[in-house]
Amino acid sequence: MSNIEISGAKILVRFGSVVITETVVNTWLIMLVIFIACRILTRGLTVRGGTKRQMVAEWIVTKVNGLVKTNMGEAFRDYPPLIAAIMALSALCSLSSMVGLYAPTSDLSTLVGWSLMVFVLITYYKIRANGFLGYLKGYTEPIVVMLPMNIVSEIATPISMAFRHFGNVASGTVVTALVYAALSALSAAVFKFLPGALASIPFFQVGLPAVLSLYFDIFSSCIQAFIFSMLTMAYVSAAAQ
Repeated sequence: MSNIEISGAKILVRFGSVVITETVVNTWLIMLVIFIACRILTRGLTVRGGTKRQMVAEWIVTKVNGLVKTNMGEAFRDYPPLIAAIMALSALCSLSSMVGLYAPTSDLSTLVGWSLMVFVLITYYKIRANGFLGYLKGYTEPIVVMLPMNIVSEIATPISMAFRHFGNVASGTVVTALVYAALSALSAAVFKFLPGALASIPFFQVGLPAVLSLYFDIFSSCIQAFIFSMLTMAYVSAAAQ
């Protein structure tokens, strides 16, 4: 195993110029978890009645369908599976750090890949709605001199989506590390009078980091998944108009 890192993710296997990092392995593990969860929730479905598993599955489907219909309209009724997949993958990738895994969303390349996928969808719908020539003409509106700014604005869409998500995940990690370090230093200063090894115990690290974890590891992970999904719906539906 190499100690070389790419965006914080260790390289686990190398085949010449092809490398497999923690990001790739953990992402596939999370996709496997999502697949297994879907299989369990959708097993043995019935038209009437049903188990608690079926009730959970129906609740998820209803909520996602409603979210897509509200934000994208009836024309995008085939999009709920994609939005649900993005939301689940994003949330679980971020939450995976709570079980000791390297969170794939801590790797900028993951979020750039997702954002480029959304950018391809945006471009496809713009071309479908306006035609290829109309799509190119859109870069010169409202006046021709806006061409450079319109190009920058178009490129900025996937970049902003990727860095917004990555920045929130990275900032949570940095803030948590700083709080741990500060509490350790505070404990050492306050309890330095204790004898022997007792003086080195970080007493102040008990409690507060757990509270911060509720926000940075759980709430922030879920809200960033929701925001990324909402931006995907907003950009794609706007491109089709």
